[in-house]
Amino acid sequence: MALFGALFLALLAGAQAELPGCKIRITSKALELVKQEGLRFLEQELETITIPDVRGREGHFYYNISEVKVMELQLTSSELHFQPEQELMLQINNGSLGLRFRRQLLYWFFYDGGYINASAEGVSIHTALQLSRDPTGRIKVSNVSCQASVSRMHAAFGGTFKKVYEFLSTFITSGMRFLLNQQICPVLYHAGTVLLNSLLDTVPVRSAVDELVGIDYSLVKDPVASASSLDMEFRGAFFPLAEGNWSLHNRAVEPQLPEEERMVYVAFSEFFFDSAMESYFQAGALKLSLVGAKVPHDLDMLLRATYFGNIILLSPAVINSPLKLELRVTAPPRCTIKPSGTTISVTASVTIALVPPDQPEVKLSSMTMDARLSAKMALQGKVLRTQLDLRRFRIYSNQSALESLALIPLQTPLKTMLQIGVMPMLNERTWRGVQIPLPEGIDFVREVVTNHAGFLTIGADLHFAKGLREVIEKNRPSNTGDPLAPSAPPPSMAAV
Repeated sequence: MALFGALFLALLAGAQAELPGCKIRITSKALELVKQEGLRFLEQELETITIPDVRGREGHFYYNISEVKVMELQLTSSELHFQPEQELMLQINNGSLGLRFRRQLLYWFFYDGGYINASAEGVSIHTALQLSRDPTGRIKVSNVSCQASVSRMHAAFGGTFKKVYEFLSTFITSGMRFLLNQQICPVLYHAGTVLLNSLLDTVPVRSAVDELVGIDYSLVKDPVASASSLDMEFRGAFFPLAEGNWSLHNRAVEPQLPEEERMVYVAFSEFFFDSAMESYFQAGALKLSLVGAKVPHDLDMLLRATYFGNIILLSPAVINSPLKLELRVTAPPRCTIKPSGTTISVTASVTIALVPPDQPEVKLSSMTMDARLSAKMALQGKVLRTQLDLRRFRIYSNQSALESLALIPLQTPLKTMLQIGVMPMLNERTWRGVQIPLPEGIDFVREVVTNHAGFLTIGADLHFAKGLREVIEKNRPSNTGDPLAPSAPPPSMAAV
């Protein structure tokens, strides 16, 4: 009985779990590139460390060390890797810091002062970033754990009191090493929870695509790390802006990401594209009306000849009225993704009428159009673009088979009109594309699109179009100047 209850609860949880329309996998192959950019950023952050003055007295000697500044940082041995539960681990061993500070010494009535260079060696930093989904569905650095230590320091004292400084150097460098140990982890905590989160704030979550439709990229669950990759699952659903709470139930096949050869993979299910087309349908955008001179001349003559029997019975004032051709999609188009390619099925009504000035329009005929479009996806930078091509087309009458036969002469000119007049307008919009959920400054390069049954995947490499520091400075919150602000943990908890 207990087993049956557990099975029932598992099935219930599975039924309630929201399927993602978009997935992204970052593989370990991307970490070397990320590490290079991240270490540059980390070096710049650690150079902002401020160390309090070191004051003391030994016998009749009074000393003061002030204006300590980090001049350079060398991180010779470092490793960045994924780790289950912790998400992202950074280990730095045997690093070194170059320091410069002001020295002051007072012995009875004798005073000595000046600036001196020092080095901190054996710098070791082990830090882990934990990533999670915040209440808005955005990916965030939710926690930073850190252990940092400096094993030894050396200061090259000189001048009249060189021997005295050498005597006091143990006290001075030990104090500086202790203070330096206390400063490293708060800087890293601030860099992770504040500065890196400002970078993640540039990832679109719920934003407008154009004046009609928006896209929802909120995470459906926390990111999942393995030893070789980090997987993120996004809702990946479009919605009409006029109906912000509108949603489409995802019944599509869940996209899969089995590969790890490239730096990053993105997968889109049929639901991703279906929600886009249904959103535009709900927004009333899938219709087209051509009146008068906008109807191609040859098609205008053919339509008038086809319906000559209807037109001749009308009053003279109506016979020569402008012709109107209206296409209106009657149901949301549907996307089908197969290994052989991606197709979009469209059903629309075609209405032909005369539009006399200052009078109600006179309907000549109404027919149904079935069309099948092929779709080719491309990912450029961080924009997913689509190129459409009309493959199959037919029109038929809902009234009678005889009328459908009479429409056969219209098949070719109507298809030509769609290819010349309608498809360029569609492609102009679809080629503008939609941004995928990547931070500012990071783009995809060398993309390869692969179709599967019910979803498609795009494998690519990453490219930093902007430096990490440049993007963070642009989006830096206004109140993050102090790394030891309340957002940072006490140094005793951060540094070891």
